[in-house]
Amino acid sequence: MLHSPRLTQLALTIALVVGAPLATAAEPARPTAARPAAVPATEVTAKAPLPLEELRTFAEVMDRIKAAYVEPVDDKTLLENAIKGMLSNLDPHSAYLGPEDFQELQESTSGEFGGLGIEVGQEDGFIKVVSPIDDTPASRAGVQAGDLIVKINGAPTRGQTMTEAVDKMRGKVGEKITLTLVRDGGNPFDVVLTRATIQVKSVKSQLLENDYGYIRITQFQVKTGEEVGKALAKLRKDNGKKLRGIVLDLRNNPGGVLQSAVEVADHFLTKGLIVYTKGRIANSELRFSANSADASEGVPLVVLINGGSASASEIVAGALQDHKRAVLMGTDSFGKGSVQTVLPLANDRALKLTTALYFTPNGRSIQAQGIVPDIEVRPAKLTAEADNDNFKEADLQGHLGNGNGGADRPTGSAKRKDRPQDNDFQLSQALSLLKGLNITKGD
Repeated sequence: MLHSPRLTQLALTIALVVGAPLATAAEPARPTAARPAAVPATEVTAKAPLPLEELRTFAEVMDRIKAAYVEPVDDKTLLENAIKGMLSNLDPHSAYLGPEDFQELQESTSGEFGGLGIEVGQEDGFIKVVSPIDDTPASRAGVQAGDLIVKINGAPTRGQTMTEAVDKMRGKVGEKITLTLVRDGGNPFDVVLTRATIQVKSVKSQLLENDYGYIRITQFQVKTGEEVGKALAKLRKDNGKKLRGIVLDLRNNPGGVLQSAVEVADHFLTKGLIVYTKGRIANSELRFSANSADASEGVPLVVLINGGSASASEIVAGALQDHKRAVLMGTDSFGKGSVQTVLPLANDRALKLTTALYFTPNGRSIQAQGIVPDIEVRPAKLTAEADNDNFKEADLQGHLGNGNGGADRPTGSAKRKDRPQDNDFQLSQALSLLKGLNITKGD
């Protein structure tokens, strides 16, 4: 089962919950303060006469299907399919959520669900991997952002709806599933995955080396903002003093809870607008601003983004870029800038409807364009070369000691453990930039 299973492109959705305990950029959140109240239908629906002729046609079509279709079809199935069709033709992110879909949507922000651990979208009739989630069956099997899923257990995906494809990828924990992938236009190849209970840790952090911290956000869950605050405090404690730089890694982060994205950006900002939204209804006009606290202590910041950085990730990146708080490095982001409102319906169902666009502090809409990094750094494979150093002065027998003190440094004395930046070109470039910024500042 996929992350946020059975929901078309849910991985890339920003949802502002109206009249429900949800406020998300990919999934719903628990109740939060200052949530918009339910919007009366009279405010949403344009004052126009009912299209009687079209309604008669709809009733006639439904009657003909019931009477002549090769197999019996009940009214409930026909009406639910009609609703789904009505929404699916609006845009890729509007959807009708049945009871199971709605429940899974609400549960997804907890960070625990059953599935493969891949965020998906759709491209040219195929299912496309937006990003694999860290530490899941998909990421461990080597599934990559941009892979096209052309078959599921041998059945072609072309022509299938997103819901149909996702349904086939769902299943019991422990069951195996075979995905046929195409990568970069190459030949198809199979990947066998075992469905598992996905427990996603949204924030990971560590010291890359003394004075330089690294924070990776895999997706924006309900507690991500709080977790980033704790990560900053832990990095400072582990370093024993104020950091000299931080790399915030948002690569392959498909989004998540909008409020959490605001909280994360707020950890690095002390004032100003973070994000705002515009739509037709009053409750879609929202503005989020930073408070004066600065958990990051104003240290130099580099943010890594790529084509798998979507939705809430782009909110954070765009805000930090507009305020010139960070240098953005990597490649163009995904470009998901529309806002969905989740409207609960009767019988545990819900409507996910695109109601607005969001804008960065400088008024940029990134919809279908994405965030362009300040410094483009494409992925590259790093290969360590053997140390060809011969003798140094410190290797010579009888060499003089250093008159200013300090231990000798003979050949091979600088061995070190493997570090994340040693095998990640973009990360190594980000760290180098932070060091350069500190050198020019004279710190």
